[in-house]
Parts: sequence; structure tokens; C-alpha cells
Amino acid sequence: MSDHGHVPQLETTAEVRARMSRQRSRDTGIEVALRRELHRLGLRYRVHRRPVKAVRREADVVFGPAKVAVFVDGCFWHGCPTHGTWPKRNGEFWRKKIETNQSRDLNTDRVLEEAGWLAVRVWEHEDPAEAAIRVLAAVGERRKPPTTRHTPGPPAESA
Repeated sequence: MSDHGHVPQLETTAEVRARMSRQRSRDTGIEVALRRELHRLGLRYRVHRRPVKAVRREADVVFGPAKVAVFVDGCFWHGCPTHGTWPKRNGEFWRKKIETNQSRDLNTDRVLEEAGWLAVRVWEHEDPAEAAIRVLAAVGERRKPPTTRHTPGPPAESA
């Protein structure tokens, strides 16, 4: 890492630049599959929103009233303990890059928690249906029970 906390830039080939530019950062296959499952379960949500406006962190799926923010993390980019890989070429660069991502993820979770939000992390290798059930449970636990808007009438007379 440089003195300013940024990952240094590497010289890359045109082939590497082309390959990296094709990597989607939003609407990935797992994100779309997860959203489809959430919708099938009856959940409605916002996509690619900042849960806390003052914090520059965008969640993949946001449940505003329940204050649940879902992040779909790529196994490579976020260092999945099961499927993450460490490239041999430019290994030090990638190690720092991935560790920076992991540190930012932890910070994001902490900042959201301090603001009353719950961050739910889904790995790209997870089954979308199982992940959706986990999200449904988190949203269900945090939803406020509906309030009664009418005033009860007089008690019914007994016969």
C-alpha cells in the first residue's frame, strides 16, 4: 500500500485490461438470481442504494423499513475463505487489494450497525434460494409489527 492508503497501480497488458473491464460490478448472475428469489418470496426492495446516505457504501439490495442491507460478495474480490484464490502473478498487489476490500467490508458492516442497520453478506458461490431464505429471516426479524390504525369499538354485548 502506498503512503496514502491506496493500492499502487500496476503496469498491465491490453489483454488484462480487456479482461478486467468485462468483470461486472453490479447485476452479476448471483445478484440477479438472488433478487429473483427474494421477489418470489414476496419481498420488495431497492437495488444499488446507499443505506446511509452520508456513507459512501452502496448495498446490492436494500430493505429500507427493515434496515437490512444485502451485499453480494465475489469470492475472488472479497477473499472468500472457501473459494477465494491468491494469484501468483503480482501476488503482493492482489493480496493488498483483497485485504483492503475485506477491511472495507468490515468497516461497512460496523458503520451500518452503528446507524441501526443489519448488513447481510452473501458469497457468490451460495445457492441463491438458500441465501434468499437467510435474507427473508433477517428482514422478518427486523420488520416492525403492523400498527392498528382504527380504534376499537365498544365491547360486544353478550347474550
